[in-house]
Parts: sequence; structure tokens; C-alpha cells
Amino acid sequence: MTTPDRVDAIAAQWRAQRPDLDVSPLQVIGRLHRLADHLREELVAEYRRHGLGEGEFDILAALRRAGEPFAAAPGELARHTMVTTGAVTKRVDRLVASGLVVRDADVDDGRGRVIRLTTAGRRVIDEAFAAHVANEERLLAGLTPPQRRTLEGLLREWGASLGV
Repeated sequence: MTTPDRVDAIAAQWRAQRPDLDVSPLQVIGRLHRLADHLREELVAEYRRHGLGEGEFDILAALRRAGEPFAAAPGELARHTMVTTGAVTKRVDRLVASGLVVRDADVDDGRGRVIRLTTAGRRVIDEAFAAHVANEERLLAGLTPPQRRTLEGLLREWGASLGV
């Protein structure tokens, strides 16, 4: 049997105060919200150990997983990281200052620019990503492999139903 948690207590309070409402959605959304906050703190702490913020990690990861030559246009990075081009510019500025990426001319469009990983940037993201995956494995350790697959499927279906 599972021990009642803070979400159970909050739902019970709402049921007592608003018995006319079905507050069962709190059981899912409340827990997801609490988990998301906790997970973000745990993930960001790992990025910091590698001298990165969440945004910088996202940019480096997008460039690394793109494969050789580990370069992309700012607009492409914005699409892959789901932020505005303005946010990409700020993140790239910090990464350029750190020597982890450079801005190069786009060989296909002389007016355009591409962002490219430096050797140091590739080293940092390779180390940070390996640590990130280990950290995620640690965070999922409380679930069995079948539970993880079930949760993955449920989240995929739910996301698709919401268009995300």
C-alpha cells in the first residue's frame, strides 16, 4: 500500500471544502507538477556541475546530436530547443564567450550565420550528456523497466492528445 502524500492531503481538503467538484484531476496534475519541479532542480544541478545552464545545455545538445559538422542556423536551433531566436542569441552569446561554440558564415548563404561546436564544446557536451543520462537513470531508479515503458506510453499518448 502506498503512503498518502501531500497531493492526497490537498485533494482531501478540497473535497471537504468543495464536495460539488470532482478534484480527482489533482491526483495526476498535482503530482506531475511536483515531479516536474523536482526533476528540473535535479537536472539543472547536473548541468551546473559542467558549467552550463539549462539553455546552454540545450543548445550544445542540439548541435551535438545534429552530427558532423555539429553546426546549425540560429532559426534551426530555436526550433530544436523550442525557444525564440532572441533566446537562442543570448544563449549562443554566453557559449561563444565560454569558447564552446563559434559563429561561422553559412557556406550556402553568405549573408547567414551558423553556430558550430568547438572542440572544447564537443568535449563539454559529451561529458555533460553522459552525466545527464546517468542522472536521469538515477531519477527513474524507483520504477521497474515495465513501469517505465508503461509510463512512457501513457505520457506519449497524453502528449499527442494535447498536441505537444
